[in-house]
Amino acid sequence: MKSLNEILNLAKKLGPKKIAVAAPEDKEILQALDQGTREKIIQGILIGNSGKIKKMCEENDINFENFKIIDESDGFKASLKCCQLINQKKADLMMKGLVGTAAFLKAILNKEEGLTTGRLLSHLAIFEIPTYPKLLMLTDVAINISPDLLEKAQIIQNAIDMAHCLGIEKPMVACIAAIEKINPEKMRSTVDAAALSMMAKRGQIKGGVVDGPFGMDNAVSLESAEIKGVKSEIAGRADILLVPQIESGNVIYKTLTELGQAKCAAIVLGAKSPVVLTSRADLYETKFISIALGVVGCRPK
Repeated sequence: MKSLNEILNLAKKLGPKKIAVAAPEDKEILQALDQGTREKIIQGILIGNSGKIKKMCEENDINFENFKIIDESDGFKASLKCCQLINQKKADLMMKGLVGTAAFLKAILNKEEGLTTGRLLSHLAIFEIPTYPKLLMLTDVAINISPDLLEKAQIIQNAIDMAHCLGIEKPMVACIAAIEKINPEKMRSTVDAAALSMMAKRGQIKGGVVDGPFGMDNAVSLESAEIKGVKSEIAGRADILLVPQIESGNVIYKTLTELGQAKCAAIVLGAKSPVVLTSRADLYETKFISIALGVVGCRPK
C-alpha cells in the first residue's frame, strides 16, 4: 500500500462495522464518526453524556439520530460498556474519546468484562510519508514503555497480523537501534534485535521477515544501507519499524507528523477486537482514517 486512502477503500469493502465510542464529546471525533457513517464504513454507538453529544452534533450540523446514544458520563464506565458490547457481539470495535488513556485501557484489561486475550496490547501507527514509497508502520510508541525481548516478539507479531489484514503477505520488520552492529555490553536493543531476527527464522514469530539491528537511516534508505554496507533484504525497504522503547518511538512519531508532513492512522492490537486510540490533539482526518484502519482490523486474520 502506498497511501492511507487505500485503507479507506478496503474499509468500504468490509464495512459497515459497529463501533462503540467511549466519551465521544469531541468535535473532531464526532466529525470523523459522521464521515464514517456517510462513507458507510461504520455504524456508531456513542457512550457518553447524551446531552453534550446531541448539543455538539447540532452545533456542527451532524445528525445525532444516525447514532445510537447510550447515556453514561463516567469515562471508565463508558469504556467498560464498550467492552461489554463487543463481548455481546453488539459491536465490532471500540474507540477512545475524551476519556483518559489509563481508564480506557483499564477497562479493556478488566478480567471479567474486558477484551483480554492473553496477548500483549500494543500500539501501531501507520504513516503516509511524502518521501517514502509505501506506507510505513511504527510500533510501539504509546503503550509499552520498555518492552523486554519476549514482549518485543509479541509486539512484532501483532504488527505482522495487522499487516496481513492490509494485504501485505510478507511484511518486512526492521528492529531499530542506534547502531547496526551488536553491542552486548552497552546496547541491549542491538542484542534483542539479533535475537528477534533468529526467532523469526525459527518460527517463533510468524508471517513476516524480521532483521536487525538497523539504524533508522538504513532501515528506510537503500542509499544509506549501501553506503554503510548493511546487507539485508529489509535494508531500505522496511514495512514495519520496531522501536527499542517508547521514548525513541514517540520522538519518531512526532517528528514524522510535525516536521515530515506525514499523515497517520493509529490502532491498538492484541485485544479481542481492534481498538482505535488517537490523541486528543489529533485532527479529525487522523481520527477518521484510524476508524477506517480499525474496520480493516476486523478482517479475519
